[in-house]
Amino acid sequence: MVLGLVGRGMILYGISTCDTCKKALKVLAAAGKDVTFRDIRADPLSPSEVDAIVTEFGSRAVNTQSTTYRAFNDFLKASDPEAQIAAQPAVMKRPVIQDGDRWYLGWDSATEAALIA
Repeated sequence: MVLGLVGRGMILYGISTCDTCKKALKVLAAAGKDVTFRDIRADPLSPSEVDAIVTEFGSRAVNTQSTTYRAFNDFLKASDPEAQIAAQPAVMKRPVIQDGDRWYLGWDSATEAALIA
């Protein structure tokens, strides 16, 4: 299981077509970081992985600005974040980066600084 890789490098959860994920991978690789990319469309998250991400980030794990989220019906929009991500993994805010026991959501200068340091 991927969550069992704690302490053995970073895991970047995202989708292969996401420009932000590509940028994060490029920067981390250039800094010499050992990063495993997990395409959540090609290799869907298990219920325990979704639970771990939602436990860490709560509703922030869902990108409510995405076209995927806006296409949800009212029932799914009212559902909890775990159900939303399970129904449509692309609705997860990306990237989610696990570095040992630390988690990061999104890619910005603060996340980059924390991971490159």
